[in-house]
Amino acid sequence: MENQYDLKSVKLPYLAGGALKIFASLVEGPLRGALIPTLFESAGLNWFNAQQFDQTPTYLPFHYTGELQSKDASVPEKEWPREPATVKGFGFASVHEYAEAYRKGETTPEEVAQKVLDAIAASDATAAPLRAFIAINRDEVMRQARESTQRIKARKPLGIFDGVPTAIKDELDMLPYPTTVGTSFLGKNPAREDSTAAARLRAAGALLIGKTNMHEIGINVTGLNPHYGVTRNPYNTAHYTGASSSGSATAVAAGFVPFAIGADGGGSIRIPASFCGVVGLKPTFGRVSEHGAYPLDWSVAHIGPLAGSATDAALAYALIAGPDPKDPNSLHQPNPTLKGWDKTNLKGLKIGVYWPWFRHADSETVAACESMLKQFEAMGCEVCEIVIPNLEANRVAHTISILCEMANGVSATYPKHHREHGLDVRINLALAYAISAEVYVKAQRVRTLMIQHFNRAFTNVDVILTPATGISAPPIKPGALPAGDSDLSTTVEIMRFATAPNLTGLPAISFPVGYTQKGLPIGMQVIGRAWEEHQLLRMALAAEQVVEKRIPQVFYPILND
Repeated sequence: MENQYDLKSVKLPYLAGGALKIFASLVEGPLRGALIPTLFESAGLNWFNAQQFDQTPTYLPFHYTGELQSKDASVPEKEWPREPATVKGFGFASVHEYAEAYRKGETTPEEVAQKVLDAIAASDATAAPLRAFIAINRDEVMRQARESTQRIKARKPLGIFDGVPTAIKDELDMLPYPTTVGTSFLGKNPAREDSTAAARLRAAGALLIGKTNMHEIGINVTGLNPHYGVTRNPYNTAHYTGASSSGSATAVAAGFVPFAIGADGGGSIRIPASFCGVVGLKPTFGRVSEHGAYPLDWSVAHIGPLAGSATDAALAYALIAGPDPKDPNSLHQPNPTLKGWDKTNLKGLKIGVYWPWFRHADSETVAACESMLKQFEAMGCEVCEIVIPNLEANRVAHTISILCEMANGVSATYPKHHREHGLDVRINLALAYAISAEVYVKAQRVRTLMIQHFNRAFTNVDVILTPATGISAPPIKPGALPAGDSDLSTTVEIMRFATAPNLTGLPAISFPVGYTQKGLPIGMQVIGRAWEEHQLLRMALAAEQVVEKRIPQVFYPILND
């Protein structure tokens, strides 16, 4: 029974509008005791409670047993990508192209900053605004741009990132902004210092445009935020961007920035990357410092880049990865490297595929991913069939872990402000507060089991491939706006492949491998061994040589207008 594929699609009621509002009030009120068991049944918690797992709990998925780091470090600059991306079809403006344009005098960071700000404002003024950003301080952006322009004119740039626009998810601290985590009541005061990711970008001269929109407290995967507006997909604004790093994905896909920083507790980088046709990397647990990130889901939390190409994802990763004494969890790692990341000759690479899992997606997604798999075979990869047991236990264990930790993260404000959360957030938090400590510990036993399963698979293969999501970006249903909706059937389809890398702490990447008949992007996921992010970026780079990319329907050509 343990080796049987046990993930299932589910059919659960869709709630929006008045029905959703009533249900949220009921689940928080006197009928809570009667409704919670039904929610537990729908979420698989009743089944999970009946299972027995004897493994020792793993509370943080560390994968390094060597000597702890003690100093700040990142990828050595000599290993950084030296050339702009070479892609088939449409190409997003890259970090290298911005740097080259500045040094040739074709434009300046001041001119670029003004164009970015104007483009964002133009988008937000349309009937279907992208709503990529929660907060922008125009004076601060232009101040950075002026200083960068002066450095470049004096031929003293801080490096390749100097003056290149980027953005940070509003889950991470960045001066001079507050951190709202997508809520209406947190972040009333500006952050006191930059998060480590923001600080490293600032020190490299990157032009920090602002804080990107996100699904409130990162607790769902659509990107519908009732407080700041729904983020819309640049490939079709009637469809979701994915979440919770929704604004970061939109900002890249719309051309506002060549890369942005997101956070991933359950697919929150890879899902929006897949939906928006960009590259999204979730590094190994502890690889990127969490210092300055809001404490939402510390045992499954990861920070990483979303970018228009594998090259720009590699550049951003190179800068933000590595130990940071301000985050003890980041000291449990070997020093990061990109050695070999650009070797697109994949001959001899062993790809693991668990076929029942790989094919548990809609027909267009499976077809695109199988086509890419054949391309990898043509490049010399060997496809090996593997088995990953207990995927349903993994799904529920991840749900328990992230919900309990998020509930704890907002516990100080919950009694006073819980009705100020969005309706779907209120329902999820009501469920979370009903989960017992015993069940949480059982979920950590399953984490130990899943790490064992994946490590066993990696004794025979180098990487494991799946689709990034079970479906392409779903449409924004009319009843969902403006207050949100609850569509658990769709959520299960979206998250099917995302949660295992979070629970185990293993690195994973999403990159585009095709488009649906409606023109929506389709993403593939590659899961790697701990600390082998360079292998994942290598496969994304190889895919770019054969997959023809398309320009989004809504795109602002900042550099080449």
